[in-house]
Amino acid sequence: MKVTISPRGSMSLLSQLEIERLQQSSDKQLYRLFRNCCLAVLNAGSKTDSSEEIFNKYEDFDVNVVKSERGIQLELINPPAEAFVDGKLIIGMQELVEAVLRDILFTGETYNSQTLDSADTHTLTHVVFDILRNAQIVQPNLDPNVIVCWGGHSINEVEYKYTKEVGYQMGLRDLNICTGCGPGAMKGPMKGATIGHAKQRNPNGRYLGFTEPGIIAAEPPNPIVNELVILPDIEKRLEAFIRCGHGIVVFPGGVGTAEELLYLLGILMHPENERQVLPVVLTGPASSAAYFDAIDDFIVATLGEAARELYTIIIDDPIAVAKAMKKGVQEVKEYRRETGDSYCFNWTLHIEEPFQRPFIPTHENVRGLSLHRDQEPQLLASALRRAFSSIVAGNVKDEGIRAIRKYGPFEIHGERDMMRKLDVLLRAFVEQGRMKLPGTVYHPCYRVITD
Repeated sequence: MKVTISPRGSMSLLSQLEIERLQQSSDKQLYRLFRNCCLAVLNAGSKTDSSEEIFNKYEDFDVNVVKSERGIQLELINPPAEAFVDGKLIIGMQELVEAVLRDILFTGETYNSQTLDSADTHTLTHVVFDILRNAQIVQPNLDPNVIVCWGGHSINEVEYKYTKEVGYQMGLRDLNICTGCGPGAMKGPMKGATIGHAKQRNPNGRYLGFTEPGIIAAEPPNPIVNELVILPDIEKRLEAFIRCGHGIVVFPGGVGTAEELLYLLGILMHPENERQVLPVVLTGPASSAAYFDAIDDFIVATLGEAARELYTIIIDDPIAVAKAMKKGVQEVKEYRRETGDSYCFNWTLHIEEPFQRPFIPTHENVRGLSLHRDQEPQLLASALRRAFSSIVAGNVKDEGIRAIRKYGPFEIHGERDMMRKLDVLLRAFVEQGRMKLPGTVYHPCYRVITD
C-alpha cells in the first residue's frame, strides 16, 4: 500500500533550499528517527505501550520525502490500516505526521545533537522556545489559560473517569489542556475539556501534546491532540511543560509521573524561584488517596517539608481542582504583569544545568547517581528524577528495553534509608498496576539496592 499526502500547515510552503535539505536527511540517522516517529503517530490509539512491539509489527513501513512543484509530498509505504477511513488518511493523523516532519526533520536539522551538546543553559532555553514558536504553541496575544496535566498511561477506569471530570470542569472555565499526549491520564482531561468547551461554545479549545522521540511510540498521541510538539529529549519536554503551563495538575501515575513531579519540585525549590507563581495540585478519586499519601510521604522524607508547601492535595473534588486552577491562573497573570514576563512563556523561571542536560540511562550512569541527603534538595530532586527516568526507559523505551535484555536490570544505589523508601514506593506502583498497561505481566527493569 502506498499513499501520498501534501502538507497543509506550516510545512506547506518551503523554499527549494529547505526542500533539498529535507531530502538530504534521508541519507542520515535523522531519517530513521523521522520514520519511527511517523509510524508512532499513525498508531495513535493503539493498545500497546511497547515501542519495540510497534516497530516489529510494521517493519515494512517506510516514508519518503518527495519534491513537487508546490513544495513537498510525503509518500507513506505500508502505513497502519487503522489510520484510514474508507481509504483516506484521517485528517488528524495527517496533522500529526506533518508535526513530525516539522519537529524531526525541519527543526531537527537546525538543533542536532552536536549543537545541543555544546549549548549553554541559556541557549537551551531558547532552543525550547524556538521549537514551540515554530509550532505556533507560544502566541503573544492570548491570556494565561494552559493547564498542564500529568498522570499515568496505565490507570484504572475509576481514575480515568475522574481525569475526564476534572478536564470537563476546567473546560467549563475556558481553561486549555496540555499533556504528554498519550492515553490514560493524558487523554482523560482532554476528552473532558472538549465537552466543557462545547457547552461554553468555545470553538478554540487547545489540546496541546508534548512528547519526545524516545517515548512517542510507547505513548502515541491520543486522537484529541490538536497541537503536537516533539521535543528533542525528555529534559526539553519537561522544560516546555513548565515554561508554557500556567498551572499543573498531577493525577495518579507511575514512575513517569513521579519523574515529572520531582523535576518540577526541584526547579521550584531553587532559591531564585522563590517568588514564582505556579499553582500545583495533586488530585484523584477517593480510591487513590493512599497513592497520594505514599507520594507525599516519599517527597517529605527525601526533599523535606519545604517541598510539601509547593503543592496542594485535593481528593475526589473536580470542581475544587478547576476552581483552584482558575484562581491560580489569575495570580499567574498578575505576577507576569508585575515582573514584565511573557504570558505565553515563563522566561524568569530559573532552571539549572542538571535539569536541562539529557540523562542517558546506561547501567553505569544509573549506578553512579548521587542519591543521598548531603546536598541541596534541588540537586537531590534532580538525581531522583533521573532514577525514575531510567525506569521509564527500561519499561517502555526501545533502547532501554534492549539494554535491560542485554545487561539485566538497572541497579539503583544510594543512602540506605532513602533506598528503602524508594523500594516501598516502587513496589506499590507494581502492585497497583502502574508500570504497564492492564493485563500485561510486569518484569521489573530495576533493582533497588537496600543493603
